[in-house]
Amino acid sequence: MNHSELSRMAGAIDDSTINIIVVIIIIIIILLRRLQTTYGLGGVVMKWFRSYLSGRTQYVRSSTTSSLPSAVLYGVPQGSVLGPILSLLYTADLLQLLIRHRLHPHAYADDTQIYGSCILPDTDMLQERMSVCVDEVSQWMASNRLLLNPAKTDVLWCSSARRQHQIPTGSVRIGNTSVVPVSMVRDLGVYIDADLTMSSHITATIRACFAALWQIRSVRRSLTREALLTLLRALGHQG
Repeated sequence: MNHSELSRMAGAIDDSTINIIVVIIIIIIILLRRLQTTYGLGGVVMKWFRSYLSGRTQYVRSSTTSSLPSAVLYGVPQGSVLGPILSLLYTADLLQLLIRHRLHPHAYADDTQIYGSCILPDTDMLQERMSVCVDEVSQWMASNRLLLNPAKTDVLWCSSARRQHQIPTGSVRIGNTSVVPVSMVRDLGVYIDADLTMSSHITATIRACFAALWQIRSVRRSLTREALLTLLRALGHQG
């Protein structure tokens, strides 16, 4: 989404975003059953998934000493390509629950956002709908061995800059916790401001680039010209 699209959104709607952090403790047996019954996987495919997820062990190693291996009964392999996909398949029903409340979900692995929009006079109604929805989310999670973490839940009201003084500032009920709205959230590495100007993200990007340039400057005399140019190009592509 480019800057002009964000500006158009800010002028057209007042958007409430709840960023929910879910602690994923995926029960492998439940996941395998869900892949078979919900998604219709079977035969060789199910044998492959069962082989991939089952029979894993973990242990702790310190220097030359290791603990006894312990069977891994929960979760998906960390750092794997399939990990985020399997997490989404495990929680797919949660997204349908959010849609039934006329809200818009966005999920990546264990990070879920709930979006809703309204005109200014209806902000109380939207806030109540969000709270009721999160109550059902919490119940769904409990029945699926998941945990909603209110301490890592953010609420962000978005509007155009000229309407910032009109958006709600009171706390929003998330389960048994009251969450005070914030002016900026970080979503998958992107900083989003309440006025959708992206100024926080631009500032953070510039700060990171200056820090990287300072590090490159400190070692530039030890680098060839080609190596230095390669680092600078990589920094440009990353930014």
